[in-house]
Amino acid sequence: MELPDGTGVLAVPPDAAPAESDPGSVSATVSSSTGELRIYLNATPRQGSESLENWNTFRLDHLADENSSPPTKIAERTGMAFRGGTGSCVEDNYMTHVANNRYREIACLVAGTKGSSVLIVAAPADSWPLYGPVLEQAVNAYRAG
Repeated sequence: MELPDGTGVLAVPPDAAPAESDPGSVSATVSSSTGELRIYLNATPRQGSESLENWNTFRLDHLADENSSPPTKIAERTGMAFRGGTGSCVEDNYMTHVANNRYREIACLVAGTKGSSVLIVAAPADSWPLYGPVLEQAVNAYRAG
């Protein structure tokens, strides 16, 4: 799934379906037969003051503003090689305002020749052992534009 501005290409698992997303973004999900979210993937063009240098704190501050509890950082990486670019990533847990759902995510800012994009992959925190490897594969397959 390519971003309309060409700054990134999101790799999705074969069982993922396109999902509604913000204008200029692309999203996909994998849900159970009862509609329960199992995997969420999203790519969007960089939109604010985020940079490769400040990405890890920028993302955690953004999550703290949007959710019901501060996020918990698990890991961070900078200078990561992506196909066609370089990125910074943070892995964290957070709880949503709506229904207090707990998610685990990997969020990356990836810079390529056409610009920067944000990659988000997430799953319910309690199912990360099952879906984490698929999401890590999606991060590894992301292509910068």
